[in-house]
Amino acid sequence: MNPAEVTEHAVTVGGHTNFYLASGPEDGPLVVLCHGWPESSLSWRHQLPVLGALGFRAVAPDMRGYGRSSAPKTHEAYALEHIVGDMLGLLGALNREAAIWVGHDWGSGVVSSIASHHPERVYGVATLNVPYFTIEHGLENLVDLVNRDIYPEEEFPAGQWDYMYYYLENFDRATAVMDADPYNMVKAIFRKGNPDGLGKPANTAHTRKQGGWFGGAESAPNLPRDNDVVTEDDVFDYAAGLERNGFFGPNSWYMNHDANLAYTESAVNNLVLERPVLYLAGRYDYTCESVDSELADPMRAHCPYLTEAVIDCGHWMAQEAPRAVNAHLTRWIAYQLPDCWPA
Repeated sequence: MNPAEVTEHAVTVGGHTNFYLASGPEDGPLVVLCHGWPESSLSWRHQLPVLGALGFRAVAPDMRGYGRSSAPKTHEAYALEHIVGDMLGLLGALNREAAIWVGHDWGSGVVSSIASHHPERVYGVATLNVPYFTIEHGLENLVDLVNRDIYPEEEFPAGQWDYMYYYLENFDRATAVMDADPYNMVKAIFRKGNPDGLGKPANTAHTRKQGGWFGGAESAPNLPRDNDVVTEDDVFDYAAGLERNGFFGPNSWYMNHDANLAYTESAVNNLVLERPVLYLAGRYDYTCESVDSELADPMRAHCPYLTEAVIDCGHWMAQEAPRAVNAHLTRWIAYQLPDCWPA
């Protein structure tokens, strides 16, 4: 089967513009793929044509603050409640009542929030690397789930989430360092998982002690590109999107933990997701480590129709291990959402 064509689109709803990539027949079952930090619709380049070729209508937006979508200039505009509104607006513009929602990183928080607040808009929800009932519940709840065998509290009070506190305390500095060289920034962070890090503290646990990202340097280092995750064209495309709006919007997603928690507390059905849920964990994703820690336990308690799998990869799962992601995702849809399979 030949991969389906990927096309570019944009819709404006309520003053917010959603740019998105799409593949597959316009009347196919809808799958919406939401990326995380600091990515773009490009992050789903390995999933879009596969889903499209199978007969789904696969749609991947640039999330708020990224690429060719709207990028407000206040931190408050990046609270999950507003971003959920963006996605529901996109759903309406596509003339659909509901979709299969797939998220990665912060995108997982978005699709989880759609499922917990608007279950009528959800056939099923899949999250990569970040389980339900975590990032959308605020920073303190994340810290409560830290694996203290790896992060003793006296040495690592915030565990691997130390970098999130750095944003709260040094937002302008963190953003300036990233804005200084988006090309090198992309090369530096888009790297495959390293099995040698198992059982060791993640680099993100040292952020404040080291004076910020990259040990307090003024810009990202010029590291060799990891071709197992991104091509040279991918790096240029990512960097162009980040140069368009800067890192203010992407980083502002980290400035709304209290607002996100308050929004989460307004969810329906006691936060139980009565829809099929898929969670894919990265064995070598040490910041969002959920294989040996308790990070995924709250999800398990609130998702009665849960499917889980572990993939031997790092954080950038959909790009490092696309065949495994595509296999798990399509198998889950076929078995757990058979009514959503293309005719």
